[in-house]
Amino acid sequence: MTTIKIGGVPEHFNLPWHFAIEDGAFEKAGIDLQWEDIPEGTGRMSKLLRTKELDVACILTDGIVKDIIAGNPSRILQVYVASPLLWGVHAPGNIEAEKTQQLEDGKFAISRYGSGSHLMSFLLAKRHGWDTDDLNFELVNTLDGAVDALSQNKAQLFLWERYMTQPIVDQGIFKRLETIATPWPSFVIAATQECITEKEEALGKMLSIINRYTADFKQIPSIDRTIASHYDLQVGDVQQWLLRTEFSDDQLWDATVDKINKEFSAVGIIDRKVALEELIYDIPKVDEEE
Repeated sequence: MTTIKIGGVPEHFNLPWHFAIEDGAFEKAGIDLQWEDIPEGTGRMSKLLRTKELDVACILTDGIVKDIIAGNPSRILQVYVASPLLWGVHAPGNIEAEKTQQLEDGKFAISRYGSGSHLMSFLLAKRHGWDTDDLNFELVNTLDGAVDALSQNKAQLFLWERYMTQPIVDQGIFKRLETIATPWPSFVIAATQECITEKEEALGKMLSIINRYTADFKQIPSIDRTIASHYDLQVGDVQQWLLRTEFSDDQLWDATVDKINKEFSAVGIIDRKVALEELIYDIPKVDEEE
């Protein structure tokens, strides 16, 4: 058995991994896939890849691209979710403001520096014509941490996946002011250089298995109810999410990297542009049933 330590957020996007693990699909292919939920998100996963505590991460595209530019020696193996991520822009539930523009001087709650909640704050600021040099951040680690920070007015704005926060909005704890979608695919699968060198064949089998599960995922009978029950969401919201979400087995495209370079350079997140070949590693396709 080849051991692969993999991490991802405890959200609906990653349910196909859990289905495949429960079915023993990886085990049958000679892979001991050890999944770890990472509620702190992409910033934390980037660090765990750097320290080799994870071999693989199912991680936000923009977050891992920025961290590779900053010296993370990991590489992107493929896109996992091709559709954009829809971020909710949240404020404290009891705030009088009705529009994001009213909170220009507000502090952003973020899970980690380099996380999606951090990076998307810059794109939101650009949308509203704010000076991105003036943004202030409150580190909250997790969604629960953001609930505490906004409830205690330590922060006034928080970006997180729109459907996962719906129960908190329904309870009146958060007020959603608007949504903002990433101008690129949501998630990619990335691996450390060491894992690629030592476990390339197993990685190929792993990708083949998960791509089979994601290809069938939306056709599973009553999948909307299963997701709703698993993540404490409303069935109607899950149905909307399923309509928006497109899984993928493609590699990252040049056009996507160009878009990230352009957007991140414009708001000062990166100090140099990156080429596609610096980011990716193409694992040879395999049939895991061979």
